[in-house]
Amino acid sequence: MNTTTLTLGRRRSLVQRSPADWAFALLVLIGGGYAFSRYGASMDVYEKGILGFAMPALVALGWFWRPLRLLSVLVGAFSLLAINLYLRKLDGFGADLAAADQVFFLKYMLSSQSAILWMSLLVFMSMGAYWVGFFARGESSTAEVLGSKLAWGAVFMALVGTMVRWFESHQIAPDIGHIPVSNLYEVFVLFTWLTSLIYLYYEERFKTRALGAYVMLVVAGAVGFLLWYTLDRGAHEIQPLVPALQSWWMKIHVPANFVGYGTFALSAMVALAYLLKTASQRALLIGLVGVPVGLVAFILAVRFGAQLPAETLAGLDGWARKMGAVAIFLGICVALRKPLSARLPALPLLDDLMYKAIALGFAFFTIATILGAFWAAEAWGGYWSWDPKETWALIVWLNYAAWLHMRLMKGLRGAMSAWWALLGLLVTTFAFLGVNMFLSGLHSYGTL
Repeated sequence: MNTTTLTLGRRRSLVQRSPADWAFALLVLIGGGYAFSRYGASMDVYEKGILGFAMPALVALGWFWRPLRLLSVLVGAFSLLAINLYLRKLDGFGADLAAADQVFFLKYMLSSQSAILWMSLLVFMSMGAYWVGFFARGESSTAEVLGSKLAWGAVFMALVGTMVRWFESHQIAPDIGHIPVSNLYEVFVLFTWLTSLIYLYYEERFKTRALGAYVMLVVAGAVGFLLWYTLDRGAHEIQPLVPALQSWWMKIHVPANFVGYGTFALSAMVALAYLLKTASQRALLIGLVGVPVGLVAFILAVRFGAQLPAETLAGLDGWARKMGAVAIFLGICVALRKPLSARLPALPLLDDLMYKAIALGFAFFTIATILGAFWAAEAWGGYWSWDPKETWALIVWLNYAAWLHMRLMKGLRGAMSAWWALLGLLVTTFAFLGVNMFLSGLHSYGTL
């Protein structure tokens, strides 16, 4: 009887789906079928499996969170529009990529680089609007609503840029095309839209926009790095994959990893808000300002006390400036803590959001680590080699595993959990960027 009741419950949940639900599902299936018919010959069995799994997953996500439906439809429509604009001009192999500078809509909006630049602008505008709204009166100001809409716009442009860049890579040569998650430029775009989208979900779920000002800070920081990296290295140019990256594992390992990175960054900004609301002035000065100042002192000690190549010295100077800027920013936050914490949500909500973000990120980071081990076995012949990147990934995993254990088993709450979550961002950032800069190993293809 119980089994019958449960089964009927499931059937009723499907029957009760609205026409809009089924229309979205049909659109996804049509889009997937089109992709199979158009590009199936270029896919191996693993890629077909990924696409086959992605369709029901997208339908389920669209049913679970309705705003994803419109986002998915618009991204698909504008990506196809960009592809058709490219296909109007064909060269010997495929689309003429010079059209990106000749066709109006490609040049100013829909080529991958144009879309990603729009993403960058919208992120900065969203952050500004959220901060204007943060200091406005009322629970949900017009500026905060605008900030939320601009964040949605940034996600939209980032996804369009990603899809179009994927298409562009396949037009260069048959063996160059790849999913755009293979270098720092591409994964920072991935980090930007994933972190923004996860925040927008929690914004709707917890019915507050007050944290947008904090979360968009770390997203804007990532975009700032992306723009610097583009200008300094010309990173937007599409490059062939190195042999180690020519694997279908990359298509699932990297996105899963960045769900973790994005949620860990989100939890750290929530932790910062929590601490500004609760911690003492002395604790904030020591913890928020003292740590980056100490890092600057350590970097300068290494800089002037060791015989290092000129390139490494220049990199250390750059990191010292960045940490100095972080110390100044956090010092301003401490000085302005009262207005910065006046409109924050209640402490239980902040604590719950911090926990949910870390739990989600830990689950995906665990999956990514397991997938990475399988990829390593395929590429290098062993599941684990204690490469610096692998070692620091394990440190990140152990850090958040310990955080979750202490919360679930020991009831960790309050300022201690917030300090720990904020420190976790430092550990995660070093695992993501610091290892690439200061250490070498099997992952040296990702060096700065």
